[in-house]
Amino acid sequence: MRQYAAGIYSFWKFSRPHTIIGTTLSVLGLYLIAQSASNENFHLQLWQLWGTWIACLCGNIYIVGLNQLEDIEIDRINKPHLPLAAGEFSPRQAQLIVGITGVLALLFAWVMGPFLLLMVSVSLAIGTAYSLPPIRLKRFPFWAALCIFSVRGAIVNIGLFLHFNQKLHNAKEIIVTGEVWALTLFILVFTFAIAIFKDVPDIEGDRQYNMSTFTIKLGAVAVFNLARWVLTVCYVGMSVVAILYLASVNQVFLIGSHVIMLGLMWWRSRNVDLHDRSAIAQFYQFIWKLFFLEYLIFPAACILN
Repeated sequence: MRQYAAGIYSFWKFSRPHTIIGTTLSVLGLYLIAQSASNENFHLQLWQLWGTWIACLCGNIYIVGLNQLEDIEIDRINKPHLPLAAGEFSPRQAQLIVGITGVLALLFAWVMGPFLLLMVSVSLAIGTAYSLPPIRLKRFPFWAALCIFSVRGAIVNIGLFLHFNQKLHNAKEIIVTGEVWALTLFILVFTFAIAIFKDVPDIEGDRQYNMSTFTIKLGAVAVFNLARWVLTVCYVGMSVVAILYLASVNQVFLIGSHVIMLGLMWWRSRNVDLHDRSAIAQFYQFIWKLFFLEYLIFPAACILN
């Protein structure tokens, strides 16, 4: 029994839980936004929600798993707790997981609909190019960041909305609402902050293996401050957009919640010791929590109007 429990826990770590939570909330959030985009009464279609979630979940595990397969030596320095770096999974086992989840992601997406299949296919292609030689775009700071925020920011949000809008309302036209564009722009810029900040706690291993990152090029302090100001632009920008262009959402709720999140981010960032790798990693996870909250706050603002 302990062996099975240990295997499940290793698989959970292999799937990178913070990305799984982010994927889950993005699927749920875009589903709710697509529901609110119609004047029809709310009707829950569990098959659409469940099938889409499984496809995206499998795609998520494929992408993060492939990245770990190609970074075993680096992760032994930067992230020794990960299953491959810790020896809990063999490379062969990881390859099997990555292969199965990649195939399942495409199969489920194919069954669910064309927009989802296109979204998943493009995401897997970018994720492969990000990690796998000879392309391995993660070697280059600009292209690495572009891969991350293009998938999380644009492809996922627009693709999920088009998929759910078609399936829930039998939409014949390709229409992306102003609310979805606003959320997409917010997540796009927010994910840029995640993309540049994620390498701050990994500077030691990246430097040893000649990985070029923004942290190595600019320094931890500069990247830390840049990430904070990028997040500030996100929250202030969403508040301004809500006032000027989003009359269809609950503006008081949306603006108030974003002001609170902005204040929490600056308050939390004051206590980060950039010489303490653990403190940096904890703040990085805090940024992910703010990311999670957006997929709860924004759909709620759409529904509460």
